Amino acid sequence: MGIAYNFVVENELLRVKASGKDGNLDEVKAYGMSIIKAALDHGSEKVLCDESGLEYTLGTIDTFESARYISEYAPKIARIAIVCRSEDYDAAVFWQTVAVNRGLLVKVFNRVDIAEEWLKQP
Repeated sequence: MGIAYNFVVENELLRVKASGKDGNLDEVKAYGMSIIKAALDHGSEKVLCDESGLEYTLGTIDTFESARYISEYAPKIARIAIVCRSEDYDAAVFWQTVAVNRGLLVKVFNRVDIAEEWLKQP
């Protein structure tokens, strides 16, 4: 099973709900580009990706490459919060570090309510 996701726009916030399993690097890149496109199409400067139903299976090199690739294309999005499963937290923090080092304002959380509070900050 690949990545299944849907979008809901609430004012300037794009909410993404993802589930399934990230099967390969190309699928993760396509998922990321879909989010970027939806954010730009709707003028969303903030994105909340609830990936608590998504299992991360990429290896370290592919995780690095996905963060590098997505950070290259997402500079116009002001803040991105990602909520992941506790089992995937370390991989998500690695992804966050790679992306932040390339200029993306992204932060990983394990609770949606805390992610929402972070997104509300100026």
